[in-house]
Amino acid sequence: MRVFRISAFLFLLVVLLVGCSEDEDASGDGKVTLKFWVFGSAGYEQLAEEYMEDHPDVNIEINHSEMNDLHNNLFTSISAGSGAPDITMIEVSAIAKFMEAQDRFYNLYDFGAEDIKDQYLDWKWNMAESPDGSYLIGLPTDIGPTTMFYRTDVFEEAGLPTDPDEVSSMFQTWEDFFEIGKQIKAETGKPIVDGPELLYNALRDQADQQYFNENDELIIEGNSAVKEAYDFTARLIEEGLVGQNELWTPEWGNAMADGSYGVLLAPSWMVANVKENAPDASGKWRITTMPEGAGNWGGSYIAIPKESEHPEEAYAFIEWLVSPENQLTSFKNNGLFPSALPVYEESDFIESTDDYFGGQQVAKIFSEAAEQVKPVYMGKNHAIVQTEIVNALMNVVTKGTDPEAEWDEALTRIKAQLERQ
Repeated sequence: MRVFRISAFLFLLVVLLVGCSEDEDASGDGKVTLKFWVFGSAGYEQLAEEYMEDHPDVNIEINHSEMNDLHNNLFTSISAGSGAPDITMIEVSAIAKFMEAQDRFYNLYDFGAEDIKDQYLDWKWNMAESPDGSYLIGLPTDIGPTTMFYRTDVFEEAGLPTDPDEVSSMFQTWEDFFEIGKQIKAETGKPIVDGPELLYNALRDQADQQYFNENDELIIEGNSAVKEAYDFTARLIEEGLVGQNELWTPEWGNAMADGSYGVLLAPSWMVANVKENAPDASGKWRITTMPEGAGNWGGSYIAIPKESEHPEEAYAFIEWLVSPENQLTSFKNNGLFPSALPVYEESDFIESTDDYFGGQQVAKIFSEAAEQVKPVYMGKNHAIVQTEIVNALMNVVTKGTDPEAEWDEALTRIKAQLERQ
């Protein structure tokens, strides 16, 4: 009987210990630990510390990696069913890829995301939503609305106005852009743009469709807008109006500092790159609207993989993290341009000025561009098509090859790569 009592006591003790361990994290302190994968310089560490101070029962562990590494590791872990975090960032260009695996992520509508939907730009929200509107993979963070950066010294040399409102009035259409480009070339000997990629991207992003439909079928051969963007870029190249600078190269950065071209068609986050590459050009750069609207390049979402054992706590944190108040904080501290509409009404956001850009209210310009962006389905293989088209345009501008031949060869390479996916 004594042996039975001891055995029963030991069994009860084991059950209690197991129960306690299931409620505690690895440190045994009783807290819920949320592992959070991030990329870039979002500055979420500071906000996480603030959240943990207000929620002492939650511990947030942030793991940094490069964007592509994060996406690769995330895809590998959700495919294996092991190793995924509780919370993860997903960049907009990869969102379609992970939407294919939506059964590996929680549907954020199950946690009440519908209640905050009207706080965000429609096009941003919709890119993380299933076509039927029943599933949401991630909450929206930052965006990259595209505008026109320009050099006042180059414009002055070309005999052009430099006031942002006057410049905006001059650049109403892309034909205006072409004609002004010819004037800049004739008067200064300089091209109007840095290179072909950002020019092509600006036109492409104003289209209703790009490379794929929502069934991930390649549609560029039947999509006149993409071919028109390519042809317009090639037309300016043939007129000598496009620089030979490849994006992110030292030459590209040097040209930004030297003022060897007139215009940079770029998203809001390019402000940091301009300042970094051209620190001595303060006051020489301005920002205004692009011809015929705006586009978007970049931005992210925050999702909760199904492996998380604490989805309610994870959702509570990410809803707080991307709230209008905290998106404003992320903008002030790290330059992440907000997708939350209430931020655009905040005086310390909309009235903020930047001495580097001659004291302009740059946030106001980008927010107005953001509200013009059209929602576009990018597709899981967007990068394959984009890379080949940009390579074709770089060949045209650097080697003088025939644009039509380059387009045809790019299509051949694209189709071959897609067949292997």
